[in-house]
Amino acid sequence: MNALTGRQKTFAGALPALAVSLLLLSACASQPTSPDGSIEVRNKLTALQNDPELSERARVELREAEQAVQLAERPLPDSEKALASHRIYMADRRVEIARATAATKLAEDQRAELGEQRGEARLQARTREADRAHADAAQARSSEADMQRRLAELEAKETERGMVVTLGDVLFDTGSAQLRDSTNSNLDKLVSFLDQYPDQRALIEGHTDNVGSADYNQRLSLQRAESVKQYLTQRGITANRLSASGFGLQRGIASNDTAAGRQQNRRVEIVIEKD
Repeated sequence: MNALTGRQKTFAGALPALAVSLLLLSACASQPTSPDGSIEVRNKLTALQNDPELSERARVELREAEQAVQLAERPLPDSEKALASHRIYMADRRVEIARATAATKLAEDQRAELGEQRGEARLQARTREADRAHADAAQARSSEADMQRRLAELEAKETERGMVVTLGDVLFDTGSAQLRDSTNSNLDKLVSFLDQYPDQRALIEGHTDNVGSADYNQRLSLQRAESVKQYLTQRGITANRLSASGFGLQRGIASNDTAAGRQQNRRVEIVIEKD
């Protein structure tokens, strides 16, 4: 009566394998996935790499694009969407630079092959094509360099949360959510950046030290974030590109035991992300 039938033995032997499979599926499901948009930029790069006329004419740029795409494909948790979006944007720029560079060299090679025998009209057409490709490459490089320069002027730092611009407590008087007139120049730089790059979104986050109650600091931090948002919208930045949140004393970056530490904690952070 205790002996197992052949079918029961087969089922019993399959149980460990089934358990292992379920564990593997569970582990895979818990891992972060590649960010949205990484597949599209990878496809763009693959198409360029598989184009025999272009891939051999921009080897350096393609290597740089491949590195940028690999970085953009790295899985990140949902809390780091801003950083993921920025990486995808930079990878897409690198692919476009490689494409424009290769197109320029292709047009120049074709122009050389044409020579005088193809006629002045054909030569002029190819010249215009090469000039356009060269201009596109220059524009792509200029756009990337300009963005990096503007972010440097804003003293933006790339963190786990994305590109973050930190505005200290000099924006406001103690206990007030009213912007000081003397601090508008810093905000005007931010307005100029957002106006130059209309696809960029900004998360405005208020923070405080631990002086006062938690409820008071929560309200104050939100009111300060809303004041910055209102300033930006009054200067032409559409409200749907902005969001304001207050975190009170929850996300301190320094110790509240010293005046210097409390001053660092009293701040408004602008997280810049790609739409």
